[in-house]
Amino acid sequence: MLVLFVGINPGIRSGTIGHHFAGYSNRFWKLLWDARFVPERLGPADDRRLPDFGLGLTNLIPRTTPGIDTLTPGEYVAGERVLRRKVRRWRPEVVAFVGVTLFRVVFKRRQAEPIPLGLRPELFEGSKVFVLPNPSGRNANFSYSEMLAAFRSLRRLVPAVQSAHDMANVDSSRDAPRSRLAARVKSRSPQRRRVR
Repeated sequence: MLVLFVGINPGIRSGTIGHHFAGYSNRFWKLLWDARFVPERLGPADDRRLPDFGLGLTNLIPRTTPGIDTLTPGEYVAGERVLRRKVRRWRPEVVAFVGVTLFRVVFKRRQAEPIPLGLRPELFEGSKVFVLPNPSGRNANFSYSEMLAAFRSLRRLVPAVQSAHDMANVDSSRDAPRSRLAARVKSRSPQRRRVR
């Protein structure tokens, strides 16, 4: 796996339909397309296809809530333990924390400490760490162009994503032989479903 995107927890619509970043105002899927992580427009119902592109999705906490205010400290601790196991198992090149708040919680940073978007010096279970803005429509801290710049910066960090994107544009047939890169991406994504 090239990039594992990590959210805090599912919102109401995501929990209801069983797919990631499904809120009507959530811009995750548009950002993924506009940053050229994927060769076609995808939506929440396509989240199980992301391993085809070397990408994965998971949440720190599985419980569905309308916001993060009711999440407990114990849920964050338990969620981090599970996330560490997932990262050790899947070995992504980059763990992308979707939201500054999530990064602060996992890396025990004070609320007042400014956290810039982008690549961080820390590692998470051996994987590089990248901070993305939360794409929720509730997030007024970043404009769409700032969010897109962060997503594009992450995409440039993992050039194999671009190569996989190019390969998919050249040959979209499921039965056609795959290149060495496609085989490598597939071998790093042992299951074609979201990361559990």
